[in-house]
Amino acid sequence: MIDFFIKVKQQEALHLPFVIYSKPNKNKLTGFFQKNDHLYFAEKFDEKGFVFAPFDGAQMILIPKKQSVKWETRLITFEENHHADFAFSKNNQSKEHFETLVQKGIDAIEKGFFNKVVLSREEIVDVPNFDLVSVFEKLARTYPTAFTYCWFHPKIGLWMGATPERLLKAKKNKFYTMALAGTQSFHGSSEVDWENKEKEEQQFVTDFILDNLKGVTSEVSVSSPYTLKAGNLLHIKTDIEGIINKKSNLKKVVSILHPTPAVCGLPKLVAKDFILENEGYDREYYTGFLGELNKKVAKKRKSKSKSKSDLFVNLRCMQIKDKQAHLYVGCGITKDSIPEKEWEETVNKSLTMKKIII
Repeated sequence: MIDFFIKVKQQEALHLPFVIYSKPNKNKLTGFFQKNDHLYFAEKFDEKGFVFAPFDGAQMILIPKKQSVKWETRLITFEENHHADFAFSKNNQSKEHFETLVQKGIDAIEKGFFNKVVLSREEIVDVPNFDLVSVFEKLARTYPTAFTYCWFHPKIGLWMGATPERLLKAKKNKFYTMALAGTQSFHGSSEVDWENKEKEEQQFVTDFILDNLKGVTSEVSVSSPYTLKAGNLLHIKTDIEGIINKKSNLKKVVSILHPTPAVCGLPKLVAKDFILENEGYDREYYTGFLGELNKKVAKKRKSKSKSKSDLFVNLRCMQIKDKQAHLYVGCGITKDSIPEKEWEETVNKSLTMKKIII
């Protein structure tokens, strides 16, 4: 593992693109270290490598397998501990601004513009002694059930995160995705009661995925909703899997799913316009997606080699620039939302990254 992080340090010093990541419940670290500083893009989704896409879906950056050196190592994880007290400073100006934004969203819902909108905010924390390797190592070890990553390109910037949400997992014509919504703090038990607002929010996400996948799938199966623990938070989750029909492809399915109602709203385009007009900052790659694209799967005896893609929604993340960490957090707004409670939800979500850097 020491050699792995020496390679990361060398790549950082040379200002060359790289990504290092650990998948949920796996004790393996993987790294793609690009040999040049060129910007490559995923355009047809038949490319191989690691994709990093923004919220607006415009500039889907690829660290290509052919232009990179791949490294792997094992990671020793430890149990997640989220019970320690954590002091944070309240910014009343940010609180007032966000609660006003939430109320504006509620008003728009009541006027019938959309059923749900996901609103977010940016929080900036000084990190004068930030060290990429030590922070990522702590991130990966602290959140072993999440997809943890550190992504860098000299022409784009440095991003890190620990996301609980998979956008899509696909192997040949089979796919798996999830509907994830609703949030509560974890207090020692996953046996919790969910309010109607949270159940409704999760059902919006599930219905959207099922309705929009009808034209590109030949069969779909859905699980019952259940509670998922992600770090110090709990969410409602539904598993969805099926078969992509012969007339469709991976790019089409991704374009349908992204951005999901869990990060945007419903109807999607109207909610997205509201977000772009009212949030007051550029989300960039927050609520975008990232992950392995067409990774080659080890061949079984006498069988053809296959490839799989494993993409995650970029949540619980931060961007590091100018010795500051820009944290991004949001929550789903419905007609039953209460602005102050939504603010508190974003505060709880911000602790995922704050516990790593402060």
